[in-house]
Amino acid sequence: MMFDGGLLSLITFLPLLGIAVILVAPLFLRADVKATAPASGDAHHAHQPNHAPHHVSWKSDFPRWVALITSGLVFLLSLLLWTGFDATLPGFQFEENHQWIQALGLRYHAGIDGISLFFVLLSTLLTPICILASWRSVTMRVRDYMIAFLLLEIMMVGMFAALNIVTFYVFFEGVLIPMFLIVGIWGGERRVYAAFKFFLYTLTGSVLMLLAILAMIHNAGTSDMVELLGYSFPVHWQYILWLAFFAAFAVKVPMWPFHTWLPDAHVEAPTAGSVILAGVLLKMGGYGFLRFSIPMFPIASAEFAPFIFTLSVVAIIYTSLVALAQKDMKKLIAYSSVAHMGFVTIGLFTLSSQGVQGAVLQMISHGLVSGALFLCVGVVYDRLHTREIARYGGIVKVMPKYAAIFMLFTFASIGLPLTSGFVGEILILVGAYQIHIILAALAALGVILGAAYALSLYRRVIFGKLDKADLQDLWDVSRREIALFVPLVILVLWMGIYPQSFLSPMQASIDKLVENYHVAIAQAEPADFIVQHQWAKWQQKPVLSQDPMVVAAASLSQSSLAPSNLSQSNLSQSNLSQSNLSPSPTRLPLSASIIAKPTDQD
Repeated sequence: MMFDGGLLSLITFLPLLGIAVILVAPLFLRADVKATAPASGDAHHAHQPNHAPHHVSWKSDFPRWVALITSGLVFLLSLLLWTGFDATLPGFQFEENHQWIQALGLRYHAGIDGISLFFVLLSTLLTPICILASWRSVTMRVRDYMIAFLLLEIMMVGMFAALNIVTFYVFFEGVLIPMFLIVGIWGGERRVYAAFKFFLYTLTGSVLMLLAILAMIHNAGTSDMVELLGYSFPVHWQYILWLAFFAAFAVKVPMWPFHTWLPDAHVEAPTAGSVILAGVLLKMGGYGFLRFSIPMFPIASAEFAPFIFTLSVVAIIYTSLVALAQKDMKKLIAYSSVAHMGFVTIGLFTLSSQGVQGAVLQMISHGLVSGALFLCVGVVYDRLHTREIARYGGIVKVMPKYAAIFMLFTFASIGLPLTSGFVGEILILVGAYQIHIILAALAALGVILGAAYALSLYRRVIFGKLDKADLQDLWDVSRREIALFVPLVILVLWMGIYPQSFLSPMQASIDKLVENYHVAIAQAEPADFIVQHQWAKWQQKPVLSQDPMVVAAASLSQSSLAPSNLSQSNLSQSNLSQSNLSPSPTRLPLSASIIAKPTDQD
């Protein structure tokens, strides 16, 4: 390949050079290292006069410049991955495979496919944006802050590029350390509580994933993810391993009801911490489902899909209603993130090309849009030092440029056509409709609720009477702040107007994943679908079909997703006998995206 030869490792570990420079610099910059910021605390909390910008010397800015230049260079190098990527190949590219720990048989194996490509790019893009966003708002322990962000970039890129399950776990868990420090040191008044809550939630789920990883290595005799993708795990192991990985990924997404750590972490984190948390860290759970749960445990994924749909629908509706009641801008956007990620998990487990492509595109779009919305909150917070919605109103009169930028990202958040949010949502709804119209309808209800809380926030902050004296003294976005938004504005419009440029590189990889899933389901025996047989036994009825979506959904028939009868279009795809087609509240339709074949009655 044109750009092969260690490029991926260079992108992953180049921030180490920046960290080394920042650490060594104080030996040569002993004079004039103090900023003119308050002696204690953080400018994030220090109430400075609106018209008194924070001035620091070049030497005290040195860690900022090193971090910005390093992360900017990493982003430019990562663009070579996109330009050199062959979109026609479904496999991994830019692969590197080296001996790591010979005694344990572990190798450093890295590579990217169409799925992981854009997650790497998202990580390398948001890191310099976060560093630039913190240029004046963070003045306490600046050197340590910049080191934490560079370390975080290493962990994020390394995780998305890892092709060894052990190195994946190292990077996956390694993200916790710098993020814990960013929230716990540079956060708000309750930063310690929020940091420990975030750490404990994610660590608990990850411990179960570690046990699952050890079991996988024991079963398959390898830790290489490429080999594991081709290994067929015993059915009973699939269920156990799927649940263990679910514990880790559901917390990271986060799915309802494992989401309670997220609002606290967002509210207490500094602006840049919220941007990277919403922009990249929440995508680690969705990426994990794509990389492990679905391809490696297909039967368990099929049986638990209705369970995922149920949690996702509850997350979309419940957290949207909670967002409507919020008085804090950051908390509202945090709850909206849970709702948007509910769309993602629905799309992933439709296991159709449209649904999965929509889910990946939605994750990328959400990373850009939610990150931009948190930056919008940070802009006004740096001026007024409050996130309370009621303290604002009418600021379009003094901040017209800010109002225009905020409007674009608000429209993208609610999925307005020609913005990035529209394409992902429509593809997910198409995939959901193939499963059942009620699932699509409930998901679409979330779109309406999303428009309600997003537009309500915009109206209360931007429009109305400018009757507060301190608001009249606000100044519009600076050149530095415009530089933060320009790349995000371009990408949000680019994805909305020409989404095929993003869909093409991922299509081959996603089509291969969906095809392999269907083949695994078609080749499975009826007895492999444990939920199906247990439900049929409890009902004392014959097993209806091998299709796991039918039976797994039946186990959740008491939920809002259970329809009263089978649709004619779905009946035409099944091979059920007429004796089994009588309407019943426990009958559910065959998924249009699942390959079914006839089976003998028990």
